[in-house]
Order: sequence, then C-alpha cells, then structure tokens
Amino acid sequence: MNAIVKRAGLTALFLAACGFAGTVNAESRVTYKSAKPGTSYYQMGVQLAEAMKQGSGGDIIVTVEESQGSVQNVMEARNRGGDYVFTTPPALVGLAQDGKAMFEGKHDPKFDEIRALFPIPSLTMHFVVRDDSGIEDFAGLEGKKILLGKGSFGAKEGEKYLKLFGLEGKVDLADAELSNAVPALKNRQIDGFVTASSYPAPNVIEAAAATGVKVLSLDEDQVAQTKRTKLVIPAGTYAGQGEDITTTSLPVVAYTTTAMDDDTAYELTKTYWSQKEDMGAAAAWWDGVDGDLMANITGKIHPGAIRYYEEAGMPLTEAQK
Repeated sequence: MNAIVKRAGLTALFLAACGFAGTVNAESRVTYKSAKPGTSYYQMGVQLAEAMKQGSGGDIIVTVEESQGSVQNVMEARNRGGDYVFTTPPALVGLAQDGKAMFEGKHDPKFDEIRALFPIPSLTMHFVVRDDSGIEDFAGLEGKKILLGKGSFGAKEGEKYLKLFGLEGKVDLADAELSNAVPALKNRQIDGFVTASSYPAPNVIEAAAATGVKVLSLDEDQVAQTKRTKLVIPAGTYAGQGEDITTTSLPVVAYTTTAMDDDTAYELTKTYWSQKEDMGAAAAWWDGVDGDLMANITGKIHPGAIRYYEEAGMPLTEAQK
C-alpha cells in the first residue's frame, strides 16, 4: 500500500513539474494591427515583432496584421480576443468610449474594456522648405509653392495649420502626391512640403541630404492654436539642423483589452521597454520614445502593464490606473 502511495505521489510530482515547465515555456502569440504596408508604422510593427521574439527568447510571437487605419483598429476591439494588440491615438479611444465623432451611433460596451500598454513614436508634423527658398517662418510661406499631399493626416493637418495661421488662399498648393515631394524639391518645382511621420522622417532625411532643407518651428502661440501635443525634435536630427525644432505631434499608443491576461500584458510591456534601446540602434524613430510619453496616455492602462511600470518606478496618474 505504501509503495502504491509512493508511486502515485511521484507520478503527481512528475505531472506537476511537467505542467509547471509547460507554463513557463508557453509561447504567447499576439496579433499586432497598426497600419498599411509600406508606411513607417507598419515597419515599426515589423521591428517590434522581431524585438519581442528576441527579447523573450522566442516566448512571444507577434504577427503583424495589415490595417486600414486607426479607426478600424479601434472598431475591431469589439470582437477580437485576448491576443489582440493595436495602435491608435489616445483621442480616438476616448471618442469610441463616448460614442462621438466617427463612432457616433457605433458605441459598444467592449470599447470600455480597451487598455493601454505602451507609447510608440508619435506622428510628428514637419513643414519642410528648401534652404535657399528664403522661408524662415510660417509667414514666409505666403506666395510660395508647397506640396501638402492628398488625403493623409499630414495633408489635412497642414491645411488646417495654414488656415489657423492666416495663410488660407495665400499659398500655392502643388497638385501632387507626397511621394513626389523630394524629387520636386530637388528639381525646384516646389519650395517645400508638409509631412507627418515619426521623426526622423525618411523623406525629410532624404531631402536634407539631397538639397538641404529647413524644418520650420512653431512658436508657443501657434502650438496652442493647433490644440495638438507639443514635441521638440532635437538639434542634429537632420543634416544641417543646428537647433531644436518645436512642432506638434499626434501621440500614438499600443493598446489591447481586458481580455488579455495580466501576465501576457506584463511580458509584452516589459519586453518592449527592455528592447527599445536596441530598436533605436536599428531605427532612430524609437529614440523619440521615453518615459515622458507616458503622459500622453489619457485612459486606463492594462493591469499587467501597470505591474511593470510600478516595478520599473515609472510614475502613473490615478486616471491611468
């Protein structure tokens, strides 16, 4: 009888050990939905997926999924599971939860379950002009030919700023796609262009190298008029940039929902911050992310991510908890 009990006990211990090992080495699979292929944010998703795999020793596998934009990302939170991570500006989450603007008549209780994980590079406004254009500030855009592009956030935001700063109808707007901006600038077909991208923006880097450019700064009053988040692009970010550039940004954050378990949210957040320096070595836009961007998260943070931030000593507001 004792021998039988002993064998049963050993078997139970063995099974428990196997179960424990399975838990420790369990592979977490996550779907990351961000942006359209070919965009900087899609590329960030690819980099983040590689960093998660590297930083977790293969325990976190992220699949990057094509997206048509932030609104779609938020809408899909209604029917996706605990493996869903998506990116969007915090303001859109607030609109979804309140059933306002593009979410009017589409409110769903699932929107109230959306929780933040970590900030990613912000969408940053760049007003780029040729060095030899004679343009020193926004007033200098009057009578100049500027390419805004079509349909993008940067184009809509650029048009809004021209109106706010008294330049509506006073700037010659080029009828061309943003993809043509650098060649057009180089060939002196335009005096400047407007683009919104995480900094350093690839097309601004190219323009600075090809022809020499100046990125215009906004003063404090102009920043306030835009009602966007102030952002400073450090001196030396672009070739020939001797001073900091004050501009505006649209914060972007990675979110999930309460359907994700706390341990997975914790590991995702911890791995993200531990790999950020290495990601920055490969792509400089990650260097624009630091603890200060946590203030841009206006809603609640996932409990698993909160555990990491408390361990790391990163302060959170009561509204975020």
